[in-house]
Amino acid sequence: MKKNLISLFLVLTLLLCGCELQAPVETTAETRNGGEVRSDTLTVHFIDVGQADCALIEWGDFEVLIDGGNKEDGQLVISYLQQQGVEYLDAVICTHAHEDHVGGLPSVLAVYPTAKVYAPTKTYSSNIFDDFLYYVDQQGLEVTIPEPGDRLEASDAVVLSFLGPVQSYAETNDTSIVVKLEYGETSFLFTGDMETAAENDMLDYWGNQVNWNVDVLKVGHHGSDTSSGYRFVYETDPEYAIISCGEGNSYGHPHESVTSRYRDAGIPMFRTDELGHIIATSDGHEIAITWENQNAAPSDVESGELARYIGNKNSKKLHIETCSSLPKEENRVIFDSYDEAIEEGYTPCSSCMG
Repeated sequence: MKKNLISLFLVLTLLLCGCELQAPVETTAETRNGGEVRSDTLTVHFIDVGQADCALIEWGDFEVLIDGGNKEDGQLVISYLQQQGVEYLDAVICTHAHEDHVGGLPSVLAVYPTAKVYAPTKTYSSNIFDDFLYYVDQQGLEVTIPEPGDRLEASDAVVLSFLGPVQSYAETNDTSIVVKLEYGETSFLFTGDMETAAENDMLDYWGNQVNWNVDVLKVGHHGSDTSSGYRFVYETDPEYAIISCGEGNSYGHPHESVTSRYRDAGIPMFRTDELGHIIATSDGHEIAITWENQNAAPSDVESGELARYIGNKNSKKLHIETCSSLPKEENRVIFDSYDEAIEEGYTPCSSCMG
């Protein structure tokens, strides 16, 4: 009875807001519109949903939504999708069960026919996650919990690979689904709110099987210092870092320790709290980024390299130059690259490199 009332309330709300409800239909990217999904341009929209996360991937009529912002962002996300001409979603990916990621998805699923829904769990104690599961069920779908290595392919040219999480975690942020999107020579990485320990677990799990170097990184956890570990920033070494956060948010996101890490590495940061909606387009070779607020510009960067690496000959621990636990001068060995140190058997210091 409660679910019926929730459903009726949401339907009435969407109608009052001018949304046209569409009945779910059984179709796929390969079968609808005569099977035509091909496009020369892939577009990723980082939708400004304040202190939350939401991204839309478009390649021809292949469209995937990653997260949906907070509950109150549902109508904003629907309006944005309508402006882009979206009529159907090939997949909805809920990176994890926190409201600032799953909150708007019940509204989206009430309106948009969807082929597949991914989430890291089928159980979570919150009303908004229950609503999410309800509308998944209303479409006759079940939540798919992806395994590391699973793929969602639009074609040979456009592939989404599920890379994390690689184990079970008690911390909900660490359960975040991590997805790498590849189109031609370009790539994007979406990390939800995954924190440093799980980042490192994922790097260790895949080793050199995955090319972590990406063009665009959706920075983890809105720029919190619990994510974007030094090792992870080094391994991904993105050309562009996208931070989804709310203006003047009470968390202080993005944290200075994180922005300075990207700044020192010469990686420009594009923030939704400053730029509004951020749009990255790829032709398979190069990526161009535009944004909504033309009176603002991406955060300035200082061109530079990541710090030198300092090893402790005795403990075989690897540090960066600013670490508070550096060994005595006589016990130090200097490495020019992270890879060189790892090959010599050194392991990252948990204090300075996560």
